[in-house]
Amino acid sequence: MAKKSMRLALLASATALGASSALFAADAPPAPELMSGASARMLSETCAGCHGTDGASVGPAAPSIGGMNGEYFVEVMKGFKNDEIYGTIMNRIAKGYSDEEIALMGTFFAGQKFVAAKQEFDEGMVKDGQKHHDKYCEKCHAEGGKVLEEEEYYILAGQWTPYLRNALSDFKEERREMPKKMKKQLDKLLEKEGDKGLDALWAYYASQQ
Repeated sequence: MAKKSMRLALLASATALGASSALFAADAPPAPELMSGASARMLSETCAGCHGTDGASVGPAAPSIGGMNGEYFVEVMKGFKNDEIYGTIMNRIAKGYSDEEIALMGTFFAGQKFVAAKQEFDEGMVKDGQKHHDKYCEKCHAEGGKVLEEEEYYILAGQWTPYLRNALSDFKEERREMPKKMKKQLDKLLEKEGDKGLDALWAYYASQQ
C-alpha cells in the first residue's frame, strides 16, 4: 500500500497527467460520456484538447503523455477517478471513463512516441541543472529524466517547464502527498542551491528537445 501511495503521489515528478493548478481549468473540456465500443484511438482523441494529438502536448499547462508507461497511466487515471490524486479537472474527467476504457487508452498512449516540448530555456543554467539532476533526481528519474518503458516514474525531460513548476507546487503546498524520498532530496537541493537550483533543473529538462 505504501508503494502504491508513493507511485500515485509522483506525477512528475513528474508526474501527473492532469494540468496542475488553475492554468487551464477555465478552458477544460466537459467530462466525456462513456463511449460503449469506442476504439483506443477514438478514446485518445478525447484527450487531445489538452494533451495534444497522440499525447504530444502543445500547451504549457498540460504534460505530454505519449510514450507513458501503460500500467502507470491506468494507475494514475484510476487515482483521479477515485479522488486519490489531487487535480483541478482530471478527477471529473476520469470519472467519465470505465476501467476498460482507461486500460485501452493506457495501451494506446504507451504505443506513441514521446514528443518533447519546443520551448525556450536558459542555456547558461543547463550544465548546473544536469549536475543537480544527477545528484538529487537520477536515482528515480533515470537517464536524465527520460521516459523508460519499464519504469513507473513519469517523464521529466522534455516536459513543459510551466507544467513541471506547477506540479512541484502542488507537492510543496501539500495538495498532493510528497513521497518521503522525494521530499528528502528536494529539501537537500533547496538547502544547498535554493530556488536557483530548481531553475537550473527546469532548464536542463527543457534543453532535452
